[in-house]
Amino acid sequence: MAETVEPLDYLEPALAVPYPAHARTGSRSTDRRPSFSAFSQTARVTAHDLPVLGNGTDIELTSVNSKAPIEDAVSETPAESIHAPEPISPSQKRLFLYVLACCWSVVVMGWNDGSTGPLILRMEAFWNVGFAVVSLLYVCSFVGFIVAGLLNVWLSDKLGFGKIVVVGSSCQLIAAVLESTGPPFPVFALAFAFNGFGGALLNAHLNTLIASMPDPAPKLGILHMSYGFGAFLSPFAATQFAQMPRWSIGYIVQTGFALTGVIIYVVTFRFRTEAQILGAWLDSDGPIEPVRGNKMKQIFQLSTVHVLAFFVLVYVGLEVTLGGWIVTYLVQVRGGGPSSGYASSGFFGGLALGRVLLLWVNKKLGTNRVIYLYSFLVLGLLMIVWFVPSVIGDAVAAALIGLLLGPFYPLMIGVSRQILPRGLLTGAIGWIGSFGQAGSALFPFITGALAQKYGIKILQPMLVAMMAVDICLWAALPYTTRLMT
Repeated sequence: MAETVEPLDYLEPALAVPYPAHARTGSRSTDRRPSFSAFSQTARVTAHDLPVLGNGTDIELTSVNSKAPIEDAVSETPAESIHAPEPISPSQKRLFLYVLACCWSVVVMGWNDGSTGPLILRMEAFWNVGFAVVSLLYVCSFVGFIVAGLLNVWLSDKLGFGKIVVVGSSCQLIAAVLESTGPPFPVFALAFAFNGFGGALLNAHLNTLIASMPDPAPKLGILHMSYGFGAFLSPFAATQFAQMPRWSIGYIVQTGFALTGVIIYVVTFRFRTEAQILGAWLDSDGPIEPVRGNKMKQIFQLSTVHVLAFFVLVYVGLEVTLGGWIVTYLVQVRGGGPSSGYASSGFFGGLALGRVLLLWVNKKLGTNRVIYLYSFLVLGLLMIVWFVPSVIGDAVAAALIGLLLGPFYPLMIGVSRQILPRGLLTGAIGWIGSFGQAGSALFPFITGALAQKYGIKILQPMLVAMMAVDICLWAALPYTTRLMT
């Protein structure tokens, strides 16, 4: 017949004394038995478990956890949880090495985008095609960007940071190898799709990693400066290769850069996750709230994500359209010579410098004010390129436009870090970046298609309209978002 034992205070100390020999097994134990406060629900134990309380009869214990003192519950914490090791934060020197490693693939992205402009006329002659067909290269990049944006969250959960950056840089390597062989146009276009896919993955995860570091603003400036640095150097090489019979061998240089990037990521990050790389720095802004349910669905429900995505779409489209078509514009509209290819270098050089030299202005005035200030100055400079018939003057204006456009992308990443949920940040930046990078394919394609019908003089009205749209999109951000910046 089972008995009910009420929770008595004197029973728990009694469990610490030596037990008499068990009537059934003859064993004797001096270990402390679990306290009654450990039982959270009604439990059944026998005399075999508690020999001091009976001789084999079943004893039913009522729950005593709710009546146990709080101190008892605390004292039952496992020792290993008390001594759990704290996450180790990497040193500032190691963080700087991580930033440099991240910059490498961004240089490759810039190198690829910067070399396209000076080679467009050479590509048309090589494949005997027009602007509209060459512009399909940008469409293939667009496909790669969008596919990466849709798969980014799933890949992030499955692989983690260290593996994804290796996948992204490997896609860059595959693209460069294909491009260097001077293949038929469809294969060359496929290479652009690989480049778009890998670049979108890298863009999402490298930005998120650096945005999670302490004092991210200058680090993001360095990261995005490296894009401008690669895009600044590549037109110098591409302009020379464009005059060679085998112009595609210029992509051998890009192949070497991409292969080096794969090695750097394997050695530096060793396939580790973002949490393993950053340690306690990852939680410096507060713990990451666990995200339940479909992440992409939650991301798409954030209106700010869509506004930022379209803002970046137009911004990146403006950036790559100007850098890619300015050479053709100067040659065919302004009567420039082969040296006009260096105007593309001037634009991307300004882009690189603006992301570092204007950091103090950004900090002084704040994100909201400088975005408007730079945007209206860019509009004025675009008018100069449109209406002033001077090759040198237009090239200088293009360089200044690059200088003012440079800070836009790092500032957008900083805004995203402030206003988006930390648990969705990687996926959100991935979608914003991938959708935005699609602008580097969409708008150059539209420009090429219009240029096929109306001539390349359509470039400047396109750029002015895109800048005006970007201003409107920034103004459309929720008021609370602008207030935070």
